[in-house]
Amino acid sequence: MLSFSGRHYPVSIILQCVRWYVSYALSYRNIEEMMGERGFKIDHATLNRWVLHYAPLLEQKAKKYKRPVHGSWRMDETYIKIKGKWRYLYRAVDKFGKTVDFMVSKRRDAAAAKKFFRKSFLGNGLPHRINIDKSGANKAALEHFNRPSFISGEPRFEVLQAKYLNNIVEQDHRHIKRITRPMGCFRSMRNAARTLAGIELMNMIKKQQLNFTKHIDQNLTPPQQFYRLASV
Repeated sequence: MLSFSGRHYPVSIILQCVRWYVSYALSYRNIEEMMGERGFKIDHATLNRWVLHYAPLLEQKAKKYKRPVHGSWRMDETYIKIKGKWRYLYRAVDKFGKTVDFMVSKRRDAAAAKKFFRKSFLGNGLPHRINIDKSGANKAALEHFNRPSFISGEPRFEVLQAKYLNNIVEQDHRHIKRITRPMGCFRSMRNAARTLAGIELMNMIKKQQLNFTKHIDQNLTPPQQFYRLASV
């Protein structure tokens, strides 16, 4: 269960503000005004602290309840602006559009790609097929992990570079960019990574990727699933 000790507002209000920010194309000023109409005077800086603190904690807890993804992945990078400079958001989905993993990076090179794939494999296991773009860095990173099996002598997974197969991940980028657009430019890599953790979490919830173990939790709506994570 997440700790809310020391907070001067009800837990329900804190979680609602965090969910609104990572679910909809709203700025902190928008939420400040909306909460003011409900009788809660909450400064936008306070809202920022709540999101940066609770969004990554909830995303980490969600990993325990995340359904397994399909073994055919689509991987691609998109751009986000941090401190006035374009940085990279590595993302992968399976053939059905379910989120595999994501990672914010300063660079787009083989080292960054290796870090992303290592994180994805540790969290989801090895796929049987990965489709990437024409990036040589991504291909080099996959070749690093795709050494022939000691027993069979065959590569561990198939690597494809078919552009049309990546349409599904490119479409999925749009959901993330739609939410981040009103946020403007992130102030730091840390802030971007923490905020995007919440956005990706809500995206996964909407795609029905969480499976709570208790029967009473099976038919929760996306907002209810988000709030449930704080108490499990």
